[in-house]
Amino acid sequence: MKKTYRIEVDCANCANLMEDATRKTDGVKNATINFMTQKMIVEFEEGQEPDKVMNNVLKACRKVESDCEIYF
Repeated sequence: MKKTYRIEVDCANCANLMEDATRKTDGVKNATINFMTQKMIVEFEEGQEPDKVMNNVLKACRKVESDCEIYF
């Protein structure tokens, strides 16, 4: 399952670091962050509950940029 989220990220480098952190999060099959459009596309592993996984994604992204917001 793929879902698109709005994300607030301050720079392109941070977006790349957050993309890597998201991909390493349990339950995430693949992820892409587009800095220009402030969009995040997350593909979840089968059987995962997106909201629970996204809470962990948000924690991982906030390690990169503490004021990051993901709207889900």
